[in-house]
Amino acid sequence: MIIAWVNELGLWSWWVGGLILLAAELMMPGMFLVWFGMAALLTGILSLVFWGASFWPWQVQMLVFAALSLASILIGRRILVKDRDRSDEPLLNQRTASLVGRTATLESPIREGRGRIRLDDTFWTVNGPDLAAGVRVKIVAAHGRELTVEAV
Repeated sequence: MIIAWVNELGLWSWWVGGLILLAAELMMPGMFLVWFGMAALLTGILSLVFWGASFWPWQVQMLVFAALSLASILIGRRILVKDRDRSDEPLLNQRTASLVGRTATLESPIREGRGRIRLDDTFWTVNGPDLAAGVRVKIVAAHGRELTVEAV
């Protein structure tokens, strides 16, 4: 069936296949099929140039498609990794790290290096020097769910 479809469409089969893959990418999340769709479109461009040449049978076309797929995946991955590092909110999913620099009042005194503060609507376990309840502290570091504080 696929061979009959490719024979019927001729060199346009790569274009149609690439557009189908790109359309399928719109329906499925993950940024996966787009690289294969781009490789199919590039193979379609090469087919426009080389169609009818003796060195351009379907086997060579498939090898070119596989090579272009691999190349587009590697290039796309490199582009996406660069974009992942840039963010307008780098601490979005790191709640404790976003608290560093804020000040609060100790709810429970710090004894033997541990106490509690309240920030917004949450109580947080803090580490720091022994201090009495009611003292203003500044958060200087975050490790997991525990915050390190010092007196202001």
